[in-house]
Amino acid sequence: MKRIRARAATASLAFFLSAPFLLASAVEASAMPLMQWSDLLSRPRPHASVRIAYGSDPSQIADLWLPEDSGPHGEGPHPVVVFIHGGCWTASVADLSIMDFAADDLRKRGVAVWNIEYRRLGQPGGGYPGTYQDVAAALDRLPAEAKAHGLGAGPYVVVGHSAGGHLALWSGARGKLPASSPLHALHPLPIEAVVDIAGIANLKTDIDTACGADTVAAMAGSPSATRPDVYADTSPAALAPLGVPTWVIHGADDTTVGPPIGAAYAATARAKGDKVEVLSPPGGHVEEIAPGTAAWTVISDLIVRLAKQP
Repeated sequence: MKRIRARAATASLAFFLSAPFLLASAVEASAMPLMQWSDLLSRPRPHASVRIAYGSDPSQIADLWLPEDSGPHGEGPHPVVVFIHGGCWTASVADLSIMDFAADDLRKRGVAVWNIEYRRLGQPGGGYPGTYQDVAAALDRLPAEAKAHGLGAGPYVVVGHSAGGHLALWSGARGKLPASSPLHALHPLPIEAVVDIAGIANLKTDIDTACGADTVAAMAGSPSATRPDVYADTSPAALAPLGVPTWVIHGADDTTVGPPIGAAYAATARAKGDKVEVLSPPGGHVEEIAPGTAAWTVISDLIVRLAKQP
């Protein structure tokens, strides 16, 4: 725990040392139009090193992005972070490929990425509990794949964007899920830190996001006699304190999942004893995972520092 706290403090200090850069970037970004998804997805598509199935469903897969051993980053074992993509948890909105550009950028900086897919709303098994069970299975598969590919042994940093930010926060709480929950696990993957990028952190109150109230409610599931509180095993705000250092990041111009949502979660988690840093770099929802933007520069620098610190 002392090592985790030291790493958290170091990363936080490094961010604040970059404040002049952020201020200058914010002024420049304010005069520029926000990116659209087409601006990112029309870029030349990079390709993962290997695709691995962790289950029998077509959506139970993960892409592993391996750094090159040559070059300035040297030989492995490389650190590895987990990516969980967003898209309102809905199959018709997005899949894991939306994170390809960010994963490729980290790979070039000597960090391996385990970019996971999962069953989503609109697919058989999507929603509660299947989406959560898939994320858990993909996370718990990582140590074996890391060993097979010569990557560093955890604990690991989990990064999620938008709906994936919710799942990243949830993954940090897996060790305290109620024993009565179908999502309970005895030995979940040990997580070093969570980076929540524009996540929907409170399924009970964050219903005015672009995903819509019905979609958010679907991820909580239906109450039953054995599960009267649908938020007790699904909503990070209800599960706090996670007991894991957490960074909550919302672009200052993000109107999809706005900064107030992150600020409210941070206040809740801090009141319960969690260490949470809140960052609001310039840019909107797309810039947060788009290499070359001021927002991604801040976020990726943080991820690299967290992943590479001993």
